[in-house]
Amino acid sequence: MTTRPTLLGYVRADALSCAEELAAATDSLAAFASAEGFTLGTVYTERDSAESAAFHALLEEVRRSEVRAVVVPTMNHLGIGAPAAMRQHLEFHQAQVWAVDSVVTTP
Repeated sequence: MTTRPTLLGYVRADALSCAEELAAATDSLAAFASAEGFTLGTVYTERDSAESAAFHALLEEVRRSEVRAVVVPTMNHLGIGAPAAMRQHLEFHQAQVWAVDSVVTTP
């Protein structure tokens, strides 16, 4: 049996309007991981975007572990106006970043 690689998740609560959307976003990360051949590891949920504590914890796990993949519901979860900078931090540590909304599925 082959072990699936681990994929970490990141969600910003302030990018969503309610708890139901947060749950749906987390579920979408799990579905993405399964469909793409990963095991979903920790999903970091940013509750205070000014502090960025969850993002820093995610970055620290990428630095110290063998995990090289991160998924977000949309690239906007990496920051309004600055998603490129947050993505670059992850990619600097060899983590590939995917957005669930950018996956093209065919019927």
